[in-house]
Order: sequence, then C-alpha cells, then structure tokens
Amino acid sequence: MTVLVTGAFGGSGRWIVDRLASEGREVVAVDQRRGRSDHGNVVARQADLTDRGDVFDLCLEFEPDDVVHWGAIPDPTGHAGGHVFENNVMGAYNVFDAAGRVGADVVWASSESAYGFPFAAETPLPDYLPVDEDHPLRPEDSYGASKVAGEDAAEMVVRRDGISVASIRPSWIQYPGRYQCKAGDPMDGGDGNFWSYVDVRDIVDSVVAAMDADFDGHEPFLIAAADNYVGRPTVDLVEDFFGELPERVDLTGDESAMSSAKAQAQLDWEPTRSWREAAEEDVEGPAVYAE
Repeated sequence: MTVLVTGAFGGSGRWIVDRLASEGREVVAVDQRRGRSDHGNVVARQADLTDRGDVFDLCLEFEPDDVVHWGAIPDPTGHAGGHVFENNVMGAYNVFDAAGRVGADVVWASSESAYGFPFAAETPLPDYLPVDEDHPLRPEDSYGASKVAGEDAAEMVVRRDGISVASIRPSWIQYPGRYQCKAGDPMDGGDGNFWSYVDVRDIVDSVVAAMDADFDGHEPFLIAAADNYVGRPTVDLVEDFFGELPERVDLTGDESAMSSAKAQAQLDWEPTRSWREAAEEDVEGPAVYAE
C-alpha cells in the first residue's frame, strides 16, 4: 500500500510518516522543505501544494492508495490572513482534486478552529457542551475559515469521484515531554478551546484508524484527549471564565469539552494519553527529520 503524506516533515506530520513507515506502508513524504527518514520505505519529495502541477505530478507518478493531507499553515498568527486562507484552501483543493482523480481516499487535518472558538476576538460560549461534530461552524479568522472551505471542497470531490474523506478536527496537539498547554497560567488563553488538548500519538492513531475504517463519503471527526489539561471540573472552568453555562451541558468531572464520541463509535479509536503522564514523558521521537 502506498500513502502520500503532505506536510510530512512538520511537527505532527513526522510522527504520521514514522508510524505508517513502521507498519510497512510505502510512504511518499511531501513537503515544501527538504527532509529525510531512516526508514527505507519512505521517498521524500519537495512540492508546493498550491501548485496544481506539483500535486498532480506526484499523484500520477506514485498512484497512492491513500492520501494523508497534513500540509498547511497551522494558525492565522504568523502570516497575513489572506495568505493563510489562500494557501490552505488552494492546497486542500489541489490535493483533494488530484486524489479523487486517481481514486485515493483521503484523511486530512481540518481543525477545532473551524468552530470559531480559538481565534475569535472574544471567545463565544458554545451552543452546548461537549462540542461535537454537529455544532455550528462559525470561524472569525482566516485559518478557521480555510478549514471550513476545505471541508466543503472535500464534499465536492466525494460527490464527484466517490472517494472517502475523513476530516480530522484535532484539538491543540501536544508532544510528549513538552506539553505547551502546561506552560503558564491555564486561564490565560485556555478558553479558546475550553482547555482541551490531544497528544500527537493519539492523533497518529486516529489518522491510521480513519485510513483503515470502512465508511463512505465525507465524515468529520473531532479528536481530543479524554480530559482537560487543568485537572479541575470542566464545568467549573467554563463557568468561572464565562460567568455562565450553555443551557445543555453533559460533562462529568474533568471530561473534555470536545467530544470524540463519534470517532470512538465509527473509527474504533479512543484517546489513551493524558497530560498527567505525557507532559513529562521521555519518548524517542520519530525517525523522520526536516532539514
């Protein structure tokens, strides 16, 4: 089986490539930057995903069975908004279009930012808790809007070409031994996703589960750790910050405000890592390197 992975030498992309290669899959690792891997079954290619020629050339050359699209500008803070939106939407469209034409199923990185909470000028109270895939998407920023547009492009290709697309909506991705969410005051900025997070290894597990799952069409999956990263009841955190709660709340203890129930039901996936162990965990990183 051949898998084409974009964003292959980025933060979480490296972990995805490492896992797929370790399982014996042939991996085409695509990124704008140069990179390498210790795995003999990884081929590295540089490409600009906004260039349709680059994307189609690679898909036609390698004819992947699956595509993991993980290449994008990861937030709206370091670039002009228009550049973030244009880069992410055109990259997603080109990858989906090419994958559909060669008959490759897709798993890609959408985002919890599609809901509109993380980068809003003033974080809105959710309609209900926990947030799930059915919650309205109301982004106020270029990054979140690019993910909504990407999911719309996925719907288009699914209708046209009959492939399946899994839109993974990760919470704030953390890395073993360096949990950024545990640095500083958790009440300063944590409201953007209601103190939710996810370990990169759980993200990788969700990507593999989505690749191996049997479903039709386009399906979004919200992926988060089972708990919040503060260690207090989630309802108390929300009420302390917002001064109120949504009318409908179904949370117990420090249960995450972002529900992964759909992924557990349809992908047979569940989060297995918590900040309590992973924040200080010493783990060997992936044998995939950006240069």
